[in-house]
Amino acid sequence: QVQLVESGGGLVQAGDSLRLSCAASRGTFSNYAMGWFRQAPGKEREFVTAISRSGESTYYADSVKGRFTISRDNAKNTVYLQMNSLKPEDTAVYYCAAKAPVYNSVSRYYTRTYEYDYWGQGTQVTVSS
Repeated sequence: QVQLVESGGGLVQAGDSLRLSCAASRGTFSNYAMGWFRQAPGKEREFVTAISRSGESTYYADSVKGRFTISRDNAKNTVYLQMNSLKPEDTAVYYCAAKAPVYNSVSRYYTRTYEYDYWGQGTQVTVSS
């Protein structure tokens, strides 16, 4: 089964940028649709963005649309989350997730936590005002 490790979190000021990475191992990375979620203290884990196995399809939560960009490099077994114009409300632990292969799903993305099978340990992003 795939293992996921996030990196790139940190403390930044409002308006700054960060790039998160999620490295996958033990599996054929290109078989997995990927997603990013986040969880702020006292709140439920929420969807941020997702990308299909092929990378041709992406989807964003309204709260990050136009500021965040998801991408993947299947040759490097890595998915990225470029976060620009960060706001204090973006403060959360960010998790990447992988969905186990589904037949004929190369262009599909997934937005719900229960649809994902594997999760990383998370990386903290703190945005100060």
